[in-house]
Amino acid sequence: MTNVMNSPLDKTGFPKPTFISANGVELEVYEAGRQNTGKPIVLCHGWPEHAFSWRFQIPALVKAGYHVMVPNQRGFGNSSAPSETTAYDIAQLTGDLVALLDHYGYKKATFIGHDWGANIVWGLALLHPTRVNKVINLALPYQQRGEKPWIELMEEVFGGDHYFVHFNRQLGVADAILDENKAQFLRNLFRKNVPLAPPDPGMLMMNLARAEKPLGEPIMSESELAVFVSAFQTSGFTGGINWYRNLDRNWHLLADANPIIPHPTLMIYGTQDMIPQSESLQEFVPNVEVVSLDCGHWIQQEKPEETNQAILQWLKQQNE
Repeated sequence: MTNVMNSPLDKTGFPKPTFISANGVELEVYEAGRQNTGKPIVLCHGWPEHAFSWRFQIPALVKAGYHVMVPNQRGFGNSSAPSETTAYDIAQLTGDLVALLDHYGYKKATFIGHDWGANIVWGLALLHPTRVNKVINLALPYQQRGEKPWIELMEEVFGGDHYFVHFNRQLGVADAILDENKAQFLRNLFRKNVPLAPPDPGMLMMNLARAEKPLGEPIMSESELAVFVSAFQTSGFTGGINWYRNLDRNWHLLADANPIIPHPTLMIYGTQDMIPQSESLQEFVPNVEVVSLDCGHWIQQEKPEETNQAILQWLKQQNE
């Protein structure tokens, strides 16, 4: 693949997608840079996002000599969206990434994940450690496997209205509300300088879908937002919400995995993010370096230059 980006989204340096068959599904993959450079890197988006959320990182990584692969993961964009809820468990989602490497002929790659994408990258390092070279995760630190499944524990601590729990216990309700208010929900969600304590964190996502006056400031232009809106008009929200509906299933699937991640790791936090920083990260990820940027949850879109600098500087320190 030559380093030519000639898609309709040229101004953001975003490539055209290709479609590959992987792990029983079809993935929409945005690829840039030259193959066989020995520097493959895979960028994994979160929820409710899209490969387009990495638009600022792709050109910088290509310039640094990387072969960049950015899939819309199953349930997102024009990738397959199986109807079975269990098709979105951690074994399937990490299996897609392994199949992506197989398709391009790589034994291993560096993986970068944001939000739910970070969760999948952590899971990949646990379930397929030999396929991972290095880990760079944004926003979501490693979540240790405790004595109780995650949703069961969250329900005890936060109650049934917390959106993680609601997604699992009230099937189809949130899906319908978000689908009915796609543009408004995404416009209200992708904000910066948002107060750290929203009025009702429990029903946060449903409230955002209905709110006429969002908090904070937009993190992207209307034309950029339109890419996300168009994607969810195609896919809907159920596939992505099904990632949440497999959290307790994932807890069981990870029962026999070694909980220690030995890979060289960079963890990037946003200091204004609602997600707290982990106090036990180094216990489970001993080779981690931590960077904090002055921003909210949407780190690589809020602070693209600073994010790129942190990633590239760390990779250089790792002799890449």
